[in-house]
Amino acid sequence: MEKLLLCTGNQGKVLELKALLPKGIEPLSLADVGLPADLPETGATLEANALQKARFAHERTGLVCVADDTGLEVDALAGAPGVHSARYAGDAKVPMLNMAKLLEELRGKEDRRARFRTVIALVASTGSHTFSGSVEGEITEELLGSGGFGYDPVFRPMGSELTFAQMDGSAKNGISHRGIAVRQLVAYLRALPR
Repeated sequence: MEKLLLCTGNQGKVLELKALLPKGIEPLSLADVGLPADLPETGATLEANALQKARFAHERTGLVCVADDTGLEVDALAGAPGVHSARYAGDAKVPMLNMAKLLEELRGKEDRRARFRTVIALVASTGSHTFSGSVEGEITEELLGSGGFGYDPVFRPMGSELTFAQMDGSAKNGISHRGIAVRQLVAYLRALPR
């Protein structure tokens, strides 16, 4: 079985990634290898942050490392919160405060178009690769649903009447930005010679 280090302290992301990975891959958490839950991410782009986290972990463990960075981009806010999504309301990374700030900044705005974008970086001794996914949607006027994590209660993907937080995990993974990127990662992993 191949070991794959998931470079995130976000348990919601860990659960989503584990559900999407193929059999035969043993996912490890940062805690499993003694690394901190909060890896450095000082890049100006999602890709730079994903690569930075995966490289940091790979240099310390030698394992194949997978890291992602995800941003919510809101048109009426010129693409904010974007790369700063997790820390939108401060360095404590509190999702409820992030959503409250977002809803306050959108109060009275008719244009609520937004997209979720994810970049996943895989770093191994053989090199690095990135995979990306995006989903268009809109920001609701209030929190809807209790599932998911992050901004899921305020993001309704295009063509759906439900927010990500109102969907079950498999429905969300089927259409989400992270699901799209992980399917590219999985296809890459399956194509590798064994």
